[in-house]
Amino acid sequence: MSATRVEIAVGRRSFCRWHERLRARLTRVAPKTQVWFRLVDDDSAPWPASLSHLLALERLLLRRLRPTLLDAASPDPRFVADDAPTPDLVVDLAGATTRSDGVRVLRPLYDGHKSQIAAAAALLAGAAPTIALEDAGSGSVVAAGLPSLEAADGLTGGLESVFSRLVTLIEKALLSPPCAIERPRAIERRADGAAGFFLRSLPRHVAREIYHLCCYSPHWRVGWRYVDGPGAIETGSLGGARWRIMRDRDLAFAADPFPIEWGGRTFVFYERLDYRTNKGAIFAREFGAAGPVGEPVPALEEPWHLSYPQLIALDGALYMLPEASLSGAVVLYRCVEFPSRWERVATLLDGVEAADATIFSHAGRYWMTSVVRDGWGGYSDTLAIHHAPSLLGPWTEHAQRPVLVDSRYARPAGAVVEHNGALLRPVQDCSTGYGKRLAIMRIDALDGETFRQTELFALSPGRLWPGNRLHTLNRWGRLECIDGAILSPKSRTLRRLTDAAIDRRAFGGADGDAAHAAG
Repeated sequence: MSATRVEIAVGRRSFCRWHERLRARLTRVAPKTQVWFRLVDDDSAPWPASLSHLLALERLLLRRLRPTLLDAASPDPRFVADDAPTPDLVVDLAGATTRSDGVRVLRPLYDGHKSQIAAAAALLAGAAPTIALEDAGSGSVVAAGLPSLEAADGLTGGLESVFSRLVTLIEKALLSPPCAIERPRAIERRADGAAGFFLRSLPRHVAREIYHLCCYSPHWRVGWRYVDGPGAIETGSLGGARWRIMRDRDLAFAADPFPIEWGGRTFVFYERLDYRTNKGAIFAREFGAAGPVGEPVPALEEPWHLSYPQLIALDGALYMLPEASLSGAVVLYRCVEFPSRWERVATLLDGVEAADATIFSHAGRYWMTSVVRDGWGGYSDTLAIHHAPSLLGPWTEHAQRPVLVDSRYARPAGAVVEHNGALLRPVQDCSTGYGKRLAIMRIDALDGETFRQTELFALSPGRLWPGNRLHTLNRWGRLECIDGAILSPKSRTLRRLTDAAIDRRAFGGADGDAAHAAG
């Protein structure tokens, strides 16, 4: 879209911090674009009284008076224009814009409805609303998405997730080539459950605090098996060879496993988060014919949290691309001494909060998928793609910015693999919570302007892999690895009893690393 003048229409009584954030974001992503507010006189409050009371209670009891995107604000007079020039685009957040001069008007939809109360109704019902942008002139939908709620706290946090991703969709409409997409289905929900929602959410909040006092949460652990023939990514099933647990004695969890054979030795690299510091580092565990051998080896640590250590073998060198979203960069490391010495070789992306960056080659170029955010909303719903002529770059952002806003299919969950001529991409389905299940996607189209994918399989924890989460899948040769989360009490005795009960029920007894666990 070639808009150089954008007007944001907002109700005078409804103006709040997320509207100002929208203007600031549009100005930042399109520096040559002039963006201003037009304040519309509105007769009613932005929320019904019951929702306003609920938001006030949450701010007092759950948020402890911390600022939120829903806080009422006064627009900067410099960016309010009652007699502005004719805009190229109007973003109608007031629901009161009609034009006969051909100016394009975009307005948000929440579960197919114009009122933001529909977003609150969805959240009160325990679901994330589908958000969309409708072209008021043609009636077509030009962008749509499903926010993730894993960072949401109460109704306030849910609405922050919704509005922050609405900002992302408006950016996409401004920057990406215009196109019409399928209209999301309208969903009818009642919005009168505010009191019941509060009465349910407050005990849940207290219970969650008590749970965190008594248990390590979430407690991730790595599963492994040796497989001959197709594995989980090709078959869409966790069945076959039995999964075993990679044990760790210390107060830590293990997640994001990436196996590799290098120099005649096989290791699994993974995130190891120490509960005492709550910071992740990359560790490596050697594997032999019968499973893990020896103790975990520290591989890479930085002042910030590290996880998801994707491994890339290229031209006789081994590289690692760990997640370091808290550093604001995507950094590539090269192995100096396997497995424990790595050196930084390149900053591939800078000034970006990117999680689980995953690189693969396709059609003579390198491609990087990741999920990105800008300090607000969920961590798992906004897919960005970058591409480059070589591993070291330079990396260029995909024409669709972002490519996707969808908590079901955005977040990477392991290396992209080729199978029968198709690229298969494991993703985290976070639509019902962070890392709840995996989906295997087939990439149907990918170039600098296009991306399409189709879901082939869904993988969930259950009898074959116990717990309530499953969010990484990788394989190297015969060694296949997954991870998942289980209940893990902080009491050492209770933890051993819980682990033993889960493993006995799922695996029929001790697994191949039982001797290590008992040590």
